[in-house]
Amino acid sequence: MRKVALALLASLPLAAGPEDSVLLRGGTVHPVSGPEIPNGAVLVRDGKIVEVGAKVAAPRGVRVVELKGLHLYPGLIDSATEIGLSEIGSVRETTDAYEIGDFNPQLRALIAVNPASEHIPVTRANGITSVMSTPGGGVICGQAALIHLDGWTWQEMGVVASAAMVLRFPIIGAGRSRGFEETPGGRTPFAEARRNYERRLRELDEFFERARRYQKAKAAGPVEKDLKMEAMLPVLEKKLPVVVVAQRERALREALKFAQKHQIRAVLAQADEAWKVAAELKAQNIPVILGPTLRLPLHEDDPYDKPVTQPGELHKAGVKIAFGTFSTSFSRNLPYQAANAVAYGLPYEEGLKAVTLNAAEIWGVGELLGSIQKGKLADLIVTDGDPLETRTQIKQMYIGGRAVDLDNKHLRLYKKYEGRQ
Repeated sequence: MRKVALALLASLPLAAGPEDSVLLRGGTVHPVSGPEIPNGAVLVRDGKIVEVGAKVAAPRGVRVVELKGLHLYPGLIDSATEIGLSEIGSVRETTDAYEIGDFNPQLRALIAVNPASEHIPVTRANGITSVMSTPGGGVICGQAALIHLDGWTWQEMGVVASAAMVLRFPIIGAGRSRGFEETPGGRTPFAEARRNYERRLRELDEFFERARRYQKAKAAGPVEKDLKMEAMLPVLEKKLPVVVVAQRERALREALKFAQKHQIRAVLAQADEAWKVAAELKAQNIPVILGPTLRLPLHEDDPYDKPVTQPGELHKAGVKIAFGTFSTSFSRNLPYQAANAVAYGLPYEEGLKAVTLNAAEIWGVGELLGSIQKGKLADLIVTDGDPLETRTQIKQMYIGGRAVDLDNKHLRLYKKYEGRQ
């Protein structure tokens, strides 16, 4: 999948050099972490950025790509998807995102990723170079993986094999489900639904307590290895963040209490009513992965524009945010989710960070991804305008310094029917 985009680069003057080393010069560089650099240049060697500035000399043997009139941005990051795990949602045989059982912390999404998924080239054609591929099902769903959208194998695609543990916080079912949130099926009486909720919450507490006992026993001496408990150790040691999926205010408040009780590094996901607990989120330094803004509000009596105003409100309250599409087919719409929030009060710079640097920092890879800085991986996109604008085209893409082919199924179908007589 790592091919030089010949069609795009054929008209550009190139000097021979290693596949993952290149000098990109002449365009406007948007580092995200600092001011833009008109007529700037970025030198990439062995897949990493080694120099950024207005004047960068071309070393011997490094190919040169001229970007006059174009823009250079860091690759975008989708903080919640099922890319690589689900191909056609309605066809069970093509979906590997869910597992039976309520507690599966030992499951790793990365090893189930399908590098040949048609969703991968479609998504990256819109500027997304990395995604969090997230398992579902049960209460503790397993370990999400941060992956590059390029590679022949899942091993090549992995950036962080275990980037976060996914926890779908129990709720009292009331109405239909959206995204990852789960509701008991049918018309369950409220009393029964509440008993089910309390039981699941007890089971979750007991599972964490069991993990604590295993941790203490292991520290005291040899124990019989338990894969589930082993997977929980990085969570208890705060080495691995926990993505807590909670949508409504009540679930969010309970989730915050749970995070404090068990001393975990929580990241709230798809938190539609996070604006109601913004002060608590700021106080506990808990970031939020927001879902799509191009949708209706959670409740019919909510302000019509709540999904698009919430990002700005959370930022104003001092809460770090990133965006996730919580989708496979529509991950390509990630930049427009951020753009919609910018139109309703989120500062533009923060909107761009929410799909680049903020996402990288939340997932613990701020030293590797998210901005154009010396020492970081060369995940870069070349555009003819602002990547948050729908009319902008992605002209070139580099993942780990390698030029990536932007061909995809949508483009092939477009060309096929464009020429139909």
